[in-house]
Amino acid sequence: MVCLGNICRSPLAEGILQDKAIRAGLTWSIASAGTNGYHTGEAPHRLSQKVAQLNGIDISQQRSVKFTAHDFEAYDKIYVLAADVLEEVKRIAGKKFDTTKIDFLLNELYPGRNMDVPDPWYGTEPGYHETYSLIDKACDAIIEKYTSTTTEALQESSNLNNNFING
Repeated sequence: MVCLGNICRSPLAEGILQDKAIRAGLTWSIASAGTNGYHTGEAPHRLSQKVAQLNGIDISQQRSVKFTAHDFEAYDKIYVLAADVLEEVKRIAGKKFDTTKIDFLLNELYPGRNMDVPDPWYGTEPGYHETYSLIDKACDAIIEKYTSTTTEALQESSNLNNNFING
């Protein structure tokens, strides 16, 4: 999960998806980063923490890190939260940029629309709730996408095994 400073949107996205993955029984490693590095080492914004906590998720132990080109090697999927973030990711990654690994988070809800998750940084608390809600829905779609794919694959495997055993 990548945004600009890694203190508002992407920490929420990391916390939300990690919580949903754990509840779905998935052993995913979720992380977040920022492209600008201005807040490296800082905890998430107090309103991001508050909104997450109100929804039963503790993101207080997260610390901002800067996105690096190596992240394309370390992670299977990279979600950007805005178009300007995508441009910075391309610049930072250079030759390691991999179009097959990257997508806009909101494309999980609105395929191909490349929509930004609004940055609540300059606003008030209601903006953080709106941002949380959008990210939450996108993360539900991610979990649904990957758990239904896994369930279908397991079902196919089971059917093949049954056919082999019974055949």
